[in-house]
Amino acid sequence: MDAAVKGSIGVFDSGVGGLTVLRALRGALPAEDFIYLGDTARLPYGTKSRDTVVRYASQCAGVLAARGIKALVIACNTASAVGVDLLAQRLAPLPVIGVLEPGAEAAVRASRSGRIAVIATEGTVQGGAYQRAIAARRPDAVVSARACPLFVALAEEGWTDGPIVEAVAHRYLDGLFAAGPDRPDTLVLGCTHFPVLKGVIARVLGPDVTIVDSALTTAEVTARVLARHGLARGEGIGTVTLLATDGPARFARVGSVFSGEPVFPDDVEVIDL
Repeated sequence: MDAAVKGSIGVFDSGVGGLTVLRALRGALPAEDFIYLGDTARLPYGTKSRDTVVRYASQCAGVLAARGIKALVIACNTASAVGVDLLAQRLAPLPVIGVLEPGAEAAVRASRSGRIAVIATEGTVQGGAYQRAIAARRPDAVVSARACPLFVALAEEGWTDGPIVEAVAHRYLDGLFAAGPDRPDTLVLGCTHFPVLKGVIARVLGPDVTIVDSALTTAEVTARVLARHGLARGEGIGTVTLLATDGPARFARVGSVFSGEPVFPDDVEVIDL
């Protein structure tokens, strides 16, 4: 096997939310090896300034690049919004894939009316990256966006269903999806924490709203990029290496919710950036 093909795919996020992206990547690319880095010592990125997020993202990317990865996936919407182009330039010719552009592309394909809603962190919403990415693909689109910070907290606690979660979902979404001609027909889950709440969100919105999970669309794009660059593995069962910058016990506990399978503290290597 060619040395470039044998390399791992690097994935990083501000914490454990990006494990939803890793889960989708492993489903789409089961033969690949992955190295996942959660910057748990400095989360969340969504409330940080642009310069700070760029600096943190650059440090995470540098650690993964030093381990000989063959592609990089930025499994963080906030970091993707401000850092994907910069990291692509710095790491060229290494392919760099963010979660934001695939999510925007999928939303445009899914929407019938062009009315699209985005829920994300404060930083992603205020930065307007999804709005710009969607408008670039469909200029007549009407995009509404809302920050949903409590969704992050609920997901981190493993509260993915029940009356409290449903009440928070109604509080965030009822106004955004008020009945009328301007009601969006598509919702983008613009934070990697949110897919674990997808069941409740779908129940609150009803069957007439299409929910776009950027984790799944990112996995599809990554598979195409690897194939285009001749980097895809054809067979075998890949491995996963987990890195964190703090708290392996919490990483394991919360990470088990996002990854869909048990994660143990001994599985997590703690590193310093």
